Amino acid sequence: MVLPDAEWRMRPGLVRLIDVLSDDGGAARFVGGAVRDTMLGLAVADVDIATPVLPEEVLARLAHAGIKAVPTGIAHGTVTAVSDGRPYEVTTLRRDMATDGRRATVAFAEDWRADAARRDFTFNALYADPASGEVFDWFGGLDDLAAGIVRFIGDPAQRIAEDHLRIMRYYRFAARFGRGALDAASHAAVVAARHTLRALSRERVADELMKLLALATPFDAVRQMAADEVLAEILPEADARAPDRLAKLLANETIIGAHPEAVRRMAALLPSPDTAETAAARLRLSRRMRERLGTLARMGEAGLAMPARHLAYRTDIATARDCWLLGGTDMDIADVDRALTGWVTPRFPIKGGMLVARGIDAGPDVARLLRQIEDRWVNEDFPDGAVLDTLVDQALAEFRQ
Repeated sequence: MVLPDAEWRMRPGLVRLIDVLSDDGGAARFVGGAVRDTMLGLAVADVDIATPVLPEEVLARLAHAGIKAVPTGIAHGTVTAVSDGRPYEVTTLRRDMATDGRRATVAFAEDWRADAARRDFTFNALYADPASGEVFDWFGGLDDLAAGIVRFIGDPAQRIAEDHLRIMRYYRFAARFGRGALDAASHAAVVAARHTLRALSRERVADELMKLLALATPFDAVRQMAADEVLAEILPEADARAPDRLAKLLANETIIGAHPEAVRRMAALLPSPDTAETAAARLRLSRRMRERLGTLARMGEAGLAMPARHLAYRTDIATARDCWLLGGTDMDIADVDRALTGWVTPRFPIKGGMLVARGIDAGPDVARLLRQIEDRWVNEDFPDGAVLDTLVDQALAEFRQ
């Protein structure tokens, strides 16, 4: 089998990097996701390179060639080479000496197959020769990729024991590449080992969960995680109806062609503002994610009680659209999208000085009147001109009564 031609293979910076690693008895092969995705005709985001050249020698070669090198994981043999402004991870062939489910102690090697054997899934252990495009597949990864089967290399329990995060990766890859029935041995192993997820850092778990939720079609995987009690291990705040809420959200997203967004989908899994706040804190989500998740959870039915543009004015357009995606019906969501698409949030045109100029004493009365007028202005769909003047006149008249 030969790796198809692809734009990324022709990048001058990558070609130069491969030449540097291959000179003077060295060698280099593409490995992992770039090979897998190219075989499927998918876009490639990251290109990883495997080499028998030792890390210190990799650094020396890159320095001699004038290629920037960052020792991002030097203890595990990984150097990030930045060539023509693009980063490429270069990792020396390895074999595991000891693992504890979170990290591994490795020894460097020269055996390509041994390096492949320490990887997680068969279709992630595909290597390709940069010059000829020949694909090296020792564990049936190409067949599994064609069949849509996510299968651990060798003994699934052993692969999971080496890194418990592979449980999460199993469901994520099933969502992205899986078709039909799950591989029985791999599935049984992740279910049996689900409690080991508790040993992982919350940041690693959150990162994998958000990657899963950001996929185009995460529903089947999330539903399976719920049935397998894996979801309860990583997101105990989710309740039994979480998959149903996610299904509703995904259906609404399909109606308007909404871009997949992990935080919005996380909000669907959580039943209340309190649980959203608890989950965000426990998973140590970023401040931006926590704030957005909290806003979506708090709005709930209250947000749906007002027209979409009114809600957008009180929050922002993205939040208003997300609230309706989460809670609106399929009959409403298209109308909401039309109302918000291309709409620019107006600015409230009345200032405190205008009210002072009309005889209102500066202070709390001005602030209170501004809020009253703004509420009426929003409820009247943001009028200007004579209608706005009438709103102001009415509010002033009522204040003076």
